[in-house]
Amino acid sequence: MDARLMGLDGPLMSTLHHLVDLPGEVEKALNAPTRTYVRDARAMAATPADVKELPGVYVFVVDMPELKPNEIKVQVEDDCMLVVSGERRRKEEEEEEEVKYLRMERRMGKFMRRFSLPDNANADVVSATYKDGVLTITVEKLPPPEPKKTKTIEVKVA
Repeated sequence: MDARLMGLDGPLMSTLHHLVDLPGEVEKALNAPTRTYVRDARAMAATPADVKELPGVYVFVVDMPELKPNEIKVQVEDDCMLVVSGERRRKEEEEEEEVKYLRMERRMGKFMRRFSLPDNANADVVSATYKDGVLTITVEKLPPPEPKKTKTIEVKVA
């Protein structure tokens, strides 16, 4: 049935018809994630890591081949989030020469991993070492809380 016959031909219906008739590409663009989000998601997925718990510490081991320590940033945000980030770049000699890649599977560009720290992690005592392409971050645990002492209350005669 025609909307005009039902008295629904005002500006609101015109706008609704316009929105419904959007081209498919525009609709996809409105629902698509941003490029930044996609880039960051790929960067996180492409950075493998192991997390271990030892008696006094948590250890985060992240593979980062061919990077220099000054190209890696390790931060603790809000005392509860460990963030490892940086950027892997092509070597300078490859940029100067005319290099033609036949296959490029190793990811270049920004990388990032975020780890939620457990409640008993001491965000003030964090250390990071880098050796043979492996970054090892150690986060000390807080000491367990001391059990509360029993308090005895003297009962007085009234």
